[in-house]
Amino acid sequence: MKDFYGKVAVITGAASGFGRAFAQQGAALGMKLVLADVQQEALGQAAAELVQQGADVLAVPCDVSRAEQVQALADAAMTRFGAVHLLFNNAGVGTGGLVWESSVADWEWVLGVNLFGVIHGVRIFTPLMLACAKRDPEYRGHIVNTASIAGLQNAPTMGVYNVSKHATVSLTETLFQDLRITEAPIGVSLLCPYFVPTGIHQSARNRPATMLNDGELTASQRAAQTFTEKAVTSGKVSAEQVAELTFDAVREDRFYIYSEQEPLVQVRKRMEDVLQSRNPYDPYEEAPHVRELLRTRLKR
Repeated sequence: MKDFYGKVAVITGAASGFGRAFAQQGAALGMKLVLADVQQEALGQAAAELVQQGADVLAVPCDVSRAEQVQALADAAMTRFGAVHLLFNNAGVGTGGLVWESSVADWEWVLGVNLFGVIHGVRIFTPLMLACAKRDPEYRGHIVNTASIAGLQNAPTMGVYNVSKHATVSLTETLFQDLRITEAPIGVSLLCPYFVPTGIHQSARNRPATMLNDGELTASQRAAQTFTEKAVTSGKVSAEQVAELTFDAVREDRFYIYSEQEPLVQVRKRMEDVLQSRNPYDPYEEAPHVRELLRTRLKR
């Protein structure tokens, strides 16, 4: 997909973080925008800001974990613009703690947004985009799924999040193969960012009341929350820079997108463990002080 001007982009999680940066970048390229987010006030503010800049914007409140709401998003996009060219399955949330301390509600919330949000986006929008291609021989589309470096490795106290992102990696790689074998004019990219200041460490503010846990956080959950907040807020790459990298990848029809190269060293070690049947490496091998600090917090 080389030409963005006048094309239609659908972006989930568009009110903040990567989603808002994707929207800004798309607007700068002259795209028509369909913005979706569960945060209705922030969504309205993001849409109003882009409209003031001259963008053609449709804002649709949407909980991506709900299939019927993603279908409504697709219907609204087609009613307003008649086509979808670029889809960002981007909405995401996070939680942490020792994996056996994660509740059913933790699993349902994180997998609902991070995994089923992508599943619904792929299941609903891919046939729609294929239909657009049948009507227009010149049609070119692209799907970008947001995963994480956490989808390529497995740090402790991040079990639920890790699972959601590993599944997203598998889903996206399979989507790439399925579209290629059917010779569809739709490209696919997998975004695997490292720690970026997007506000994901505050995602619990949008957690539905029906999925809240009773009681206080465990020591491991508090530790994971503290470590994640520090790592996210100290990220060296901005959401805007990631958006630029992502649009470049779409232009180049490039599948893997990384915000930084340094974490790939650990990904390589993990793959070597798999190939050589070794026990998994220690992700804190190069930072033993972090491992000991985490252990100390867990003991509390």
